[in-house]
Amino acid sequence: MAYKSGRHFLQIPGPTNVPDRILRAIDHPTMDHRGPEFGPMGLEIIDGLKHIFQTQQPVVIYPASGTGAWEAALVNSLSPGDKVLMVETGHFASLWQKMAAKFGLQVELIATDWRRGADPSALEARLKEDKAHAIKAVCVVHNETSTGATSRIGPIRKAIDAAGHPALFMVDTISSLASIDYRHDEWGVDVTVAGSQKGLMLPPGLSFNAVSEKARKAAQSAKLPRSYWAWEDMIAANKTGYFPYTPATNLLYGLHEAIKMLREEGLPQVFARHARHAEATRRAVRAWGLEILCANAEEYSNTLTAVMMPAGHDADALRRKILLAYDMSLGTGLGRLAGKVFRIGHLGDFNDLALMGTLAGVEMGLALSGVPHQQGGAQSALSYLTGDARAESAQSAAA
Repeated sequence: MAYKSGRHFLQIPGPTNVPDRILRAIDHPTMDHRGPEFGPMGLEIIDGLKHIFQTQQPVVIYPASGTGAWEAALVNSLSPGDKVLMVETGHFASLWQKMAAKFGLQVELIATDWRRGADPSALEARLKEDKAHAIKAVCVVHNETSTGATSRIGPIRKAIDAAGHPALFMVDTISSLASIDYRHDEWGVDVTVAGSQKGLMLPPGLSFNAVSEKARKAAQSAKLPRSYWAWEDMIAANKTGYFPYTPATNLLYGLHEAIKMLREEGLPQVFARHARHAEATRRAVRAWGLEILCANAEEYSNTLTAVMMPAGHDADALRRKILLAYDMSLGTGLGRLAGKVFRIGHLGDFNDLALMGTLAGVEMGLALSGVPHQQGGAQSALSYLTGDARAESAQSAAA
């Protein structure tokens, strides 16, 4: 294959680009995970994760993908035959539902058109109908990676409370943690699921459960089998910074550095940066005359934008053309959206220039592929970013 100059633009919504600081941290020699230097680092990591999840509760770290964290959430807290209420907001919500069914759980699914998040009022109404409290858990994907729709977790918590229902509340934050504001404690979440390869800026390979006291109590009587995924074994060992089995040591080096980077920038600034880049992307899409998949502006994702293709045009053909011509990877349409949408990732270690390069590549690809569109999407985003920067500069000068 011929050498391609310049860097590859990895603009899928995860795994995201891994910054040099984290790559250099991962590159350190592996230390003894039972030795005296490991424990203090482990404690720093666990404390830092609590800051990112915005919780005072335990955060369990697994050597696994986010799928492992899904499984850990279910098997620790539920028993065979338990009823679980889920919302099919997209491809990943559907996969979590299929996993639950494989464990012998009774899954009740609230369907959607894959263009919106979970509806708090629909959840409240269903829970009020459940007078016998047969539903043991409500599972929601915070940010549906396949669609670019973000569910409103705070209002969903209020809906569960308004129904007076005792179900556990489980939330998948795999494509939102450390990118979109998320508050495990304040929003009364019992189990938060996350992964390393998106907002945390790491390669795939680590997953997480943030666990409430209510969830830990439920685990005491839960009957689904677990060993590798058992919370209490991990939480007990983590008190001294160690793990009950061999951890992914070098990925933990990277996580340690990622936490430092997020603290240096500050979570409010991280969230604001993602919101800014998301709005610039949406302005570009509208200027091209294309349609954003998410139908509810209140639920627009700040980590990715799924873009609908005009009738008669294939999203995967566009993606292939952009990859070959401009060395940029965009996210594919998943499940029922295959060939119908492409996804622009704008999360993780990302800045204005990276966004403008991404949007310019999409606009050039649309022209090269003969996809009907209007020119000026990248310029629309640029005008927004530079206008926003001027406003910030003026505010700083006035202060």
